[in-house]
Amino acid sequence: MGGAAEPTAPGVRAAVREHVERGVDAIKIMASGGTMTPGTRQECAQFDAGVLRAAVDEAHRHGLPVTAHAHGTPAIADALAAGVDGMEHVTFWSASGVDSPEELLRAVADRRVMVGATVGMVPVAGLAPPAEVVARLPKIVQNTRRLYELGAPLAAGTDAGIAPVKPHGVLAWAAPMLRDIGLGPGESLRAITSVAAGVCGLAHRKGRIAPGYDADLFAIDGDPLADPAALQRVRAVYARGALVAR
Repeated sequence: MGGAAEPTAPGVRAAVREHVERGVDAIKIMASGGTMTPGTRQECAQFDAGVLRAAVDEAHRHGLPVTAHAHGTPAIADALAAGVDGMEHVTFWSASGVDSPEELLRAVADRRVMVGATVGMVPVAGLAPPAEVVARLPKIVQNTRRLYELGAPLAAGTDAGIAPVKPHGVLAWAAPMLRDIGLGPGESLRAITSVAAGVCGLAHRKGRIAPGYDADLFAIDGDPLADPAALQRVRAVYARGALVAR
């Protein structure tokens, strides 16, 4: 992300090195396209497994993790074979619907690839996700639930900022969807705090209330374990211990 690359091993290695020179903390590669790109066929892979493997090898050589934006089933399979550390969306999108390849689902879980589940949506009157997404959503939720049942690690990936139904701050709406997937009250909160901090390489500083951690805190009206909607009733926010003005 943040540039284009020739779909060859030398091309992606050069792209990774450029990002390293710019001081990035992680590499994200578009193993498949996405819903927001007009005319995209996100069921198709954009790089083959060998090219993805070259990108992963180059990133790991520089000590950087790699996550793959992967909707289409072939892209998920190729990214897994390439040895990525994480995958975003993981919808198993096909041209006509959504696949449910049990063997591939099990492989993602068995290799402990971090799944960035796309959750959280703010209701906006008169607005809805694209029809093709709505039609596929039940099967996507079913697949994500199956990944969770198989033991795949899950973190919340909200796609915040891409649309009015997904503004910045949409994370507060993620917990109810995580519960729909099957996570318990505590697990759903960890998926948006300590687990997410670990994915970002910040588990030693953020995501928990503990001595020595950054005091990034927010106070809410209610108990989020009993009522996930309480996360939307924010009363105060602290960044490194200092109150943030509204």
